[in-house]
Amino acid sequence: MTLPLISAGEFFELLRPAASVLSVLISAFVLASARRIGVRLHWAFAWALGAFILPFVVLPLYLLVRLFRNRRGDLTGHDIAATESPATQQLRFRFLLPAAYAILTLSLAGIYFYRDYNTVDAHLARASQAKLRSGPAKVIREYRAALALEDNAHTHKLLGLELAEAGQWSEALNELRLAERGGEPDESLPFRIAEALKASGEHSAALLEYRRFLNSHACTQQLPDTRCEVARRAFEEKRPLSSSVKMLFVTQLQAQGFLGRLYHRRRDCDFDLVHLAILRSRYFEGQ
Repeated sequence: MTLPLISAGEFFELLRPAASVLSVLISAFVLASARRIGVRLHWAFAWALGAFILPFVVLPLYLLVRLFRNRRGDLTGHDIAATESPATQQLRFRFLLPAAYAILTLSLAGIYFYRDYNTVDAHLARASQAKLRSGPAKVIREYRAALALEDNAHTHKLLGLELAEAGQWSEALNELRLAERGGEPDESLPFRIAEALKASGEHSAALLEYRRFLNSHACTQQLPDTRCEVARRAFEEKRPLSSSVKMLFVTQLQAQGFLGRLYHRRRDCDFDLVHLAILRSRYFEGQ
């Protein structure tokens, strides 16, 4: 049984929540420990905040400071109310405050990660990763989720391309047209729309899109796009001839045939005249 491989980006995305939870737990431990030994409240929160931001730096420093002050005997509980019993002090300062701090911090971290997970950039990043590792279903799902948050022409185009690869031509055509109406600057959109129309059986509309693509800058520039030849070949093979075009074509062929026959008759007549002149000259020479 082989374990699935994950990329560095996916591993980092999995590691971030786990590292945040670990930081919160270390920070809550530092707060509870500082309050238990009698550190003033603002200093205890300062140590806890430092442990949350840099847990593997602040935690060893805190333990060293605590060990040093324990040896000197400087830590006392002078800031804890003397009127309270030891059991009440232990419950309030060792459990309630750190527990409330941990719950609040974990809630804020959860809200942050939830919002970060559902941003447009996060959906697009997961779609890019899914193109390399998963099937088109997940890619399409992530693109649709991104469009639900922000109507973007480029995302419409990306979704249309994925739908076309999945064989969902009608939905792909709709997304590509939305991308074109939204101002997507990709000059290959008419070609992609023509391909979708052709796959959907709308050949006449596909020919119009092929013609529009052939007239675009992508095909009229010095080095045309490689898809221009595909569009030109499809346009020439499938273009229907109207009755007037057919009549013009037949008339042109008839005119060419008449001119050819006239040319051959004139050439034969010229040959006969030349031959008669030669015979006449020979006759007079014989006289």
